[in-house]
Amino acid sequence: MAPVTPPSAQDSQARPAEVDPAVAGLTVGLGGPTGRFARISSSWWTPLRIVLAVCTITFALGVLQKAPCMEAGWDRQSWRPFKALCYSDIGYLYQERGFAEGNRPFLDTGNYPVLEYPVLTGGFMEVAAQITWLITGDPKQDLTVEQKRDTAGVFFVVNVAMLFVCALILVGLTAATARGVARRPGGARGQPLVALYVAAAPVLAFTSTINWDLFAVVLTAGAMYAWSRGKPVWFGILLGLGTAAKFYPFLLLGPLLIICLRGRKLWQWFVAALAGVVTWGLVNAPIYLLAKNEWLSFWVFNDERESDYGSIWYVLKLAKHEVADVNQLNIVIFSGLCLSIAILGLMAPKPPRFAQLAFLVVAAFLLVNKVYSPQYVLWLLPLVALARPKLRDWLIWQACETFYWMMVWLHLAQFLAPGSPDQPDRIYWLSVILRMAGTLWLMLVVARDILLPEHDPVRQGGLVDDPGDGVVSDLPPRKLDPAHV
Repeated sequence: MAPVTPPSAQDSQARPAEVDPAVAGLTVGLGGPTGRFARISSSWWTPLRIVLAVCTITFALGVLQKAPCMEAGWDRQSWRPFKALCYSDIGYLYQERGFAEGNRPFLDTGNYPVLEYPVLTGGFMEVAAQITWLITGDPKQDLTVEQKRDTAGVFFVVNVAMLFVCALILVGLTAATARGVARRPGGARGQPLVALYVAAAPVLAFTSTINWDLFAVVLTAGAMYAWSRGKPVWFGILLGLGTAAKFYPFLLLGPLLIICLRGRKLWQWFVAALAGVVTWGLVNAPIYLLAKNEWLSFWVFNDERESDYGSIWYVLKLAKHEVADVNQLNIVIFSGLCLSIAILGLMAPKPPRFAQLAFLVVAAFLLVNKVYSPQYVLWLLPLVALARPKLRDWLIWQACETFYWMMVWLHLAQFLAPGSPDQPDRIYWLSVILRMAGTLWLMLVVARDILLPEHDPVRQGGLVDDPGDGVVSDLPPRKLDPAHV
């Protein structure tokens, strides 16, 4: 039998064990990587079904991890959510932002704070509240504190179900984007099983139901999928919806501009940006016109917010070295990082992949932001899978994020406080620094991949084309020099 040609990045059937040495090492006890004479038979377990099944298991484990808080009820006076590492905003905000009384976010006001979330996230919460009321009955009646907590438990379960659907869609979109559909003959086809880096992530289990960030993440993943399918208008629409749910998706327009400059497709970028701005405006306009002050609450809250949990600025504050104007310093540092990323993308020997630049920009934002809530790691999850699908780097990053996730709750529970009140909580400081180090490590290896494309795990087959970029470029397709692969 003639030797079999090793699979390349252009082969959609290439297996992770064949392109990632770390994955190959894990298969030793299972028979090792696929042999050269192995027969590939059809199976019901397609890559998509595999990642969806793994996602279901991961998400279910995350729900079980929240069980102590569900059992204890959503009581702000209890320290149990922090001690059991199961805290979630969902059950508390139902009681504290008017949902328990049947009020609508932004439009109804009462003896409770205005909802400090973007409009579309408020809409997601409203849908979950409506389903909750169908189950529990009319919320307008006077309820006791205990009854409100019981209703908040139902609201949490409803949100879990809705966020689970978001998680399934997220891994499906990541798999489809990774597989790619380059719109020219011989275009790159990636490996859909890289979506396992999303589906099997410990942080997906731990943080998916802390807040509603997963909703914005899946909209952003949808935008990247639309771009991989060569649909800039749909990219813009989905990105606009994502920005209406959480601000960060807007950041992707910068990396996309660099990609379009390198590929001479500025018109497609303009169309995508215009569709995004129009979509965001249409979603926000009704609330802005009917309740301007309530609409502004999200922006005012984030502008006036001081340095908070998870950020290096918060560590400096605890260390008695508080920075006076964090907002201005953030803008300066983040702008400098964005300029550096733009120069990297424009000067790289080969056009970088969209996911690489998108990851670098979002990671830079989280690196210097004045707050880092544990669920923010979800923003990076699909970007890491697409930008750097390597097991070693993924494990390093996940370990750092998981350690931080544990320490922030123990910090809030005061478990890490030293016996002497004069001694700082240095274990928590370490967790913040390790979290940042894990993100910085990924940023460095991704930047290295851009400068030296032969190290890029997605391009190890020699292709310059990006599996996640389906918009036709004015430049002809090229391949890397085989001598450098």
